[in-house]
Amino acid sequence: MSFMLEARGLEKRFGAVVAASAIDIGLAAGERVSLIGSNGAGKTTFVNMITGYLKPDAGRITLDGRDITPLDPRAITRLGVARSFQIPQLYGDLSVLDNMLVANACHAGRLSFWQPARRPEAIARAEALLERFGLADHRQRRVAELPGGVRKLLDIAMALTGQPKLLLLDEPTSGVSAEEKFPMMDTIMGALLQETRTTVLFVEHDMDIVARYATRVVAFYAGRIIADDTPTVALATDDVRRYVTGDLIAE
Repeated sequence: MSFMLEARGLEKRFGAVVAASAIDIGLAAGERVSLIGSNGAGKTTFVNMITGYLKPDAGRITLDGRDITPLDPRAITRLGVARSFQIPQLYGDLSVLDNMLVANACHAGRLSFWQPARRPEAIARAEALLERFGLADHRQRRVAELPGGVRKLLDIAMALTGQPKLLLLDEPTSGVSAEEKFPMMDTIMGALLQETRTTVLFVEHDMDIVARYATRVVAFYAGRIIADDTPTVALATDDVRRYVTGDLIAE
């Protein structure tokens, strides 16, 4: 299989703590992969190495065959890797539309006094994304006034302004009500991502979300991958039940 993103032999330690050990993984275009594991299992370390915020002690990461291991986060973003965070990174005093325009300008490298963000083509692109995410009615609202689920959607819409190849989501349903989480994930995983063939890698603790929206599950424990398979198979393994979901009492 041809992989869009490959990580081979990744190692990372923080003193005596092993955060990543012999991590080998490949992601194909259009996959929806969920990273699961308890806190401290190595999920965020892996994501931070992909995005350049951490450098591995050993191993390499390639994107479309190009070694991105030594690149800084901005350079990796320009190559097509976007990320949203557990706590949305938004400008609370700006409107929803202005947040989109700032994100678009940053992705394009055009945010300056000489090349303003409010170009007609940028506004049209931002409004199209807001429509696809069901956010058009909020376009003129201040972000600080928005409920949690809407803020999450806006954060992800902003990440998509650069038309990334790979979208990394850090606990997209964290802080979202039970009533909001499934409609929100339906929106995220819907036609937009399927049409663009964007690969989605999402960290998630809600196993109902994982089972419903992932095409593949990668489980971490103590810096190692302990399962990598379809949700049905991965969630049923003894190691995942013992160390991740707690369904199997450790012997």
